[in-house]
Amino acid sequence: MDIDTAGSPIPHSSHWGAFSVVREGDGVRILPHPRDPDPAVMLGNLPAALTARARIAMPMVRRGYLERGPGPDRQRGREDFVPVSWHEALGLAAGELQRVYAHHGGKAVFGGSYGWSSAGRFHHAQSQVHRFLNALGGYVKSVNTYSSAAAAVILPHVIGSQESAGRENVSWHELATQTEMVLAFGGLPLKNTSVSSGGTSQHIARDHLAAAYKRGTKFHLISPIQDDLPLNIEPVWHPIRPGTDVALMLGIAHTLVAEDLHDIAFLERYCVGYPAFEAYLTGRSDGQPKTAAWAAAICQVPVETIQVIARQAAGRRTLITCAQSLQRAEHGEQPVWMGVVLAAMLGQIGLPGGGFVYAMGSLSNVGKPALAVPLPTLPQGQNRVPDLIPVARIADLLLNPGQEYDFNGRRLTYPDIRLVYWAGGNPFHHHQDINRLREAFARPDTIVVHDSAWTATARHADIVFPATVTMERADMGASANDPLLVAMHPVAAPFGQARDDYAIFADLAERLGVGPAFTEGRDAEAWLRHLYEPTRAALLKRGDDAPDFDTFWARGELTLPTLPWDGGVVRAFRNDPDQRKLPTPTGMVEVASATIASYGYDDCPGHPVWLPPAEGVGSPIMREYPLHLISNQPATRLHSQLDFGAASLASKIQGREPVRIHPTDAAARDIANGDIVRLFNHRGACLAGAVVSKAVRPGVVQLATGAWYDPIDPTADSPLCVHGNPNVLTRDAGTSRLAQACTGQLTVVEVERYRGPLPPIRAFDPPDQ
Repeated sequence: MDIDTAGSPIPHSSHWGAFSVVREGDGVRILPHPRDPDPAVMLGNLPAALTARARIAMPMVRRGYLERGPGPDRQRGREDFVPVSWHEALGLAAGELQRVYAHHGGKAVFGGSYGWSSAGRFHHAQSQVHRFLNALGGYVKSVNTYSSAAAAVILPHVIGSQESAGRENVSWHELATQTEMVLAFGGLPLKNTSVSSGGTSQHIARDHLAAAYKRGTKFHLISPIQDDLPLNIEPVWHPIRPGTDVALMLGIAHTLVAEDLHDIAFLERYCVGYPAFEAYLTGRSDGQPKTAAWAAAICQVPVETIQVIARQAAGRRTLITCAQSLQRAEHGEQPVWMGVVLAAMLGQIGLPGGGFVYAMGSLSNVGKPALAVPLPTLPQGQNRVPDLIPVARIADLLLNPGQEYDFNGRRLTYPDIRLVYWAGGNPFHHHQDINRLREAFARPDTIVVHDSAWTATARHADIVFPATVTMERADMGASANDPLLVAMHPVAAPFGQARDDYAIFADLAERLGVGPAFTEGRDAEAWLRHLYEPTRAALLKRGDDAPDFDTFWARGELTLPTLPWDGGVVRAFRNDPDQRKLPTPTGMVEVASATIASYGYDDCPGHPVWLPPAEGVGSPIMREYPLHLISNQPATRLHSQLDFGAASLASKIQGREPVRIHPTDAAARDIANGDIVRLFNHRGACLAGAVVSKAVRPGVVQLATGAWYDPIDPTADSPLCVHGNPNVLTRDAGTSRLAQACTGQLTVVEVERYRGPLPPIRAFDPPDQ
């Protein structure tokens, strides 16, 4: 579709909000959607996407791959690239795909993507790459997400899906109008509510929190970081030691039992397994009562405070929220499960504004009504390869072909991957222990990457295809819990020789003899028109406004109907537990799970327990690395996207990612505000800019994820990252044998003032040619 040059605002959308674009000379200005009461600051990153020095201008091939051909190669990420024509690059990729599928089959191909590269429903890189690989015969897939994989596995055993316990359970409106007390484990950080997959037209969290506060809701923030709830709602801050939320929950639960405040009638009517859990809680099964005093010694929340929280939570409309951050740590299944159990003991599950909600405050559209009509969705086809991995086990997959592992009651085997095809996403942001990931990326025969910019993932590829960014193509933006369908008009011509992912795959598919199966005879515009029709048909059936595609495109947006909020399956179960059972093995809330107990996992037994971490509170390694590092989500970008944008760059200190450190810890290390510091442990080291702040508890440093990996010497095995990527420090291990999920939120480090000459930042410079 043509670029709009009329001079009026051009509609578009992103995962962090709908917006429009005004062209100004060679640049653009971003205007938030007029209905958005609290636009995301990261909209300020978008103008840089069109012309950044980091953009990839033409197809590139690693020099060693051109000279030596396919095969394992430790030179990935260490040597220069050679520009080639599209014809040559496509020929190389097609030839290698043909070889691998012919000799090894689809189980030797890993299809990597993470779905965040665009809010568009058609140019959705994850759907595109999976559709392409399915046309070739299938691929090894990953399941779940780095953000929420532990919860995605544990919740269906206990109360229902993530949707049931999150998006459909308690609404922001209910919190604002009915909740009396919030126990926010991990907080409700407004920075995280800036983002939601598919975008949002209205950021409502700030206003609803303020409304609840004005009505008299009491907020308790349980987090090592003070600004995980906005200060203007005056939350009571309990600066807990990182990773000890389960111990605190158990101490609250024990107080409820000791003072006869738990709802026995609810536990008997709606739950299974409570007697076994109570035996553990009171110490009858293991000799250790989980008293408030026991909990206080672990989490360093005072005994009296734990007891007061329990007493105040009982007998009123109490909401227990569990942030995604809590389950991105060793034994991450436990705080989610224990949060459900605590809400059950209070008898609150299923009540409007009460009970348990997962991930509220972690994404913008959690707690909003669902749409009443289907969204445009590109079909991915059928994957004929059954092999899969939990998403955070990518390095294990590449390094350990043939090795068996446990996952959610199954015994699986890592296949032998010869070709990795990655489009949309940056594992050198998402994944832990980057030095180990570099070793893993050296193992396959070939790595093909589509990217718009020279991320570390592109630098570790063999064949790099330059992809367009969202403002260079036409699409439709929408989310299942936001009522606006946005006509995403193109704003600018593609950078250099960049092409849409769809165009790249269509060309490859034609070369490989599966062109008709992939394209179905449609170009990109024809696909947009085709995908719009099911939504329009549903609107027509309801009697709602249902313009044809051309009218919708000219308008720039369409408001879609939403369903009435009903609290989903959890509310229905509360109202009628006999006829509306939960989607759990027993149909009840599973305080203890016979299914999980049958797996025999010592790192995830049959009911919630406190399990000391291998790295963290009480672990011997903290004698050498005495500080907890929290690597949480950034406030100025989505993951690592557009780290070179204005909003992201404005937060940096001497070009490096900021790290917050408590004044006591800074003074002990002769660190002043604005100093460049070195964070290190036994896995790696990085530089960051110090922010001395009382907003983190003593013994904690906080360094957000997303700074582009920038090794001082790419040829070294464990180089210093000079830019501040915390994943050179984090541990690459699963949460447990149940979920095998990401544990990147917490690790242990030491910090020192950096005293040498400051190395330059080269993260955004193209590699040598």
